Amino acid sequence: MTYNHYNPQEMLQHAGLRVTAPRLAVLNAITGEGQHRDADAIAVVARKRLGTLSTQAVYDNLHVLEEAGLVRRIQPSGHPARYEARVGDNHHHIVCRRCGLTADIDCAVGHAPCLEPSTDHGFVVQEAEVIFWGICPECQKELDTEKPKG
Repeated sequence: MTYNHYNPQEMLQHAGLRVTAPRLAVLNAITGEGQHRDADAIAVVARKRLGTLSTQAVYDNLHVLEEAGLVRRIQPSGHPARYEARVGDNHHHIVCRRCGLTADIDCAVGHAPCLEPSTDHGFVVQEAEVIFWGICPECQKELDTEKPKG
């Protein structure tokens, strides 16, 4: 299931979860314009909706939503974990080394697991996780203006 097909309340109901205000606020913070937000950013958005919400409640709800398969947790090296509602496919990510901006990249081959390992050591491969690293367009502009002219 991907976030494009359901509103947050329907997503919770389809997953068999109780629809609660904190859970809705956290899920809304992720399914809206909040793709790839970390828990702190999710908390800020959720608190705007609810008025108050403890940090522990945010983490508890993120855990429940992840366990239910409604959100995906990604953790690029050197960055806090981020959450997204694009689940059920095997897409990848590109991360800016400078500001941490993260964007989705569709599977290079078009079917899961996208990459075939040279050996599977007896494992049944279910998913490949690839993170591409680079410098986003905004940071490129900033770096260009920081260069000494001469």
